[in-house]
Amino acid sequence: MSRYFAQVEYKGTNYKGFQKQKNSKQTIQQKIEFALSKVANEKISVVCAGRTDAGVHATNQIVHFDSKSKREKKSWISGTNRYLPNDISLINIGKTSDDFHARFDAKKRTYIYIIKNSEIPLGIEFDNFLWIRSRLNEKQMNKAAKKLLGEQDFSSFRASGCQSKSVIRRIYKANVTRKGNYLIFEVTANAFLLNMIRIIVGTLIKVGKNEITPEDFEDIIKKRDRKLAGRTIEAKGLYFVGPEYNNLDYKVNKVFVNELD
Repeated sequence: MSRYFAQVEYKGTNYKGFQKQKNSKQTIQQKIEFALSKVANEKISVVCAGRTDAGVHATNQIVHFDSKSKREKKSWISGTNRYLPNDISLINIGKTSDDFHARFDAKKRTYIYIIKNSEIPLGIEFDNFLWIRSRLNEKQMNKAAKKLLGEQDFSSFRASGCQSKSVIRRIYKANVTRKGNYLIFEVTANAFLLNMIRIIVGTLIKVGKNEITPEDFEDIIKKRDRKLAGRTIEAKGLYFVGPEYNNLDYKVNKVFVNELD
């Protein structure tokens, strides 16, 4: 029996999230396990680094699984992709230590949220980004984002259905930048609460529209009251860029942000 890690990218639009569900086959996990099981010729179960919600995309989801089967790397990748739908792709795979854990060994996780800020509505990009017509002030948004840094109580950005025992999270990086008509919010933390990023973005948009100030944003964090924060924004602009490990060396698939203008 060997333990493997696999690197997967997917478009989350047509799925009910990563985690397998009893009443649905439309999850990322179900599709990956089905494809790997076909190649391995045995039942495969995977554990992921971050359980993305319905509609959320990923460029570097990491999973681990155990298998008795012996396959060359090329055979694992080509065989698995043969059984995966077109919006899910296995891009890398390899053996790892028997005690490696995709979720618990992840020290940091990075997400980006992309907004298309233009007078022209989305067409072909509809499922990829959030469209906001009115001009957003990215400098003020970035100033507000810096208030997120450090270890804090993020109750104000926690969905009511969140089952996490702790609301304390440490954010290492939080930036809002503009590339032409696109605004990119990038955030790195040790972990996130349910819908945390989408609520943060909904609140940052209020800053960008000059409805609240960066100081108001900081006050919302300190008051720990979900009712004071902005709405939970749509999932379609959210991308899981990937985890960071001390015990796994993998090449990060470069997100397509560099191609935006």
